Amino acid sequence: MGRAVSAALLEIDGLSQAFPVRGGWLGRAIGVVRAVQDVSFTIARGEVVALVGESGSGKTTIGRAVLRLLRPTAGRIRFDGTDIAGLPEPALRPYRKRMQPIFQDPYASLDPRMRVEEIVGEAFDVYGLPPGRDRRQRVAALLRQVGLDDDHLDRYPHEFSGGQRQRIGIARALAVQPELLIADEPVSALDVSIQAQVVNLLQDLQSQLGLAMLFISHDLAVVQALADRVVVLYLGRIVESGPAQSVFAAPRHPYTMALLDAAPVPDPTRRRDRVPLQGEVPSPLAPPSGCVFRTRCPYALPACAGVVPPPRNVGPDHTAACIRDDLPSP
Repeated sequence: MGRAVSAALLEIDGLSQAFPVRGGWLGRAIGVVRAVQDVSFTIARGEVVALVGESGSGKTTIGRAVLRLLRPTAGRIRFDGTDIAGLPEPALRPYRKRMQPIFQDPYASLDPRMRVEEIVGEAFDVYGLPPGRDRRQRVAALLRQVGLDDDHLDRYPHEFSGGQRQRIGIARALAVQPELLIADEPVSALDVSIQAQVVNLLQDLQSQLGLAMLFISHDLAVVQALADRVVVLYLGRIVESGPAQSVFAAPRHPYTMALLDAAPVPDPTRRRDRVPLQGEVPSPLAPPSGCVFRTRCPYALPACAGVVPPPRNVGPDHTAACIRDDLPSP
């Protein structure tokens, strides 16, 4: 996107997240799902980084770990220089104020028994920000900031459309003046026409407020419009990362190529040679040896089964975890 960014606000280093799988009468552990494995990336102040991948790639797990809704199995999560991965709950409170989530389902994330003023203003009560007498005015200002009206203050969530409910969720996230937004598929539950409006709103707010954002999505068209950098995940591992413009113009991992080739193109005259995705996503209980993508990769070699490919530089700040350097150009 070409925005000016500054020093790192969030640094994720070697993050791994595993979940035991239990079964049987006694609920004994029968396996382990390694949802995220050795993931590292940074988000600078004012930067939008997109996590991209199919369902089950580990995107939401990373978002929940950053918010410390999960305690990481391994690795570090440094927020503004402090490792929050192992902090106890009381010590997390000031950091959670500085990073706020935007959820996928704009209806399920809002309490149906609360009016909009209560939903958005609840953040003021939790963190004790403004005096009570200013609460209604502050909430009204937040609603106007996200494109809603003062008249909406006394309404309930069921009285709004999906797009309006998501705007309420965004207003709630902005109430405590965060520095980082964790947006988990924030437009996937909306109609296409409404998606564009919400994406434009997020772009405007990010620019006006200088927010950093971790944007989680499987929709590459949305990511291309919003992100400064892209991190592509497959079965919990990063397979490619780099500046959005570079990744979209010259993808260097077969999985990224397949995702881009599968995305709809608005130009009906444009033709593309498709990179087929073979088979189904493997079970995370029994991932493939070596390169986790090899069982579906049209360019896989026998050597791919024996080594986990490390990320290698394929361009300025652009890496791909693939042992092949002779892939066809996009």
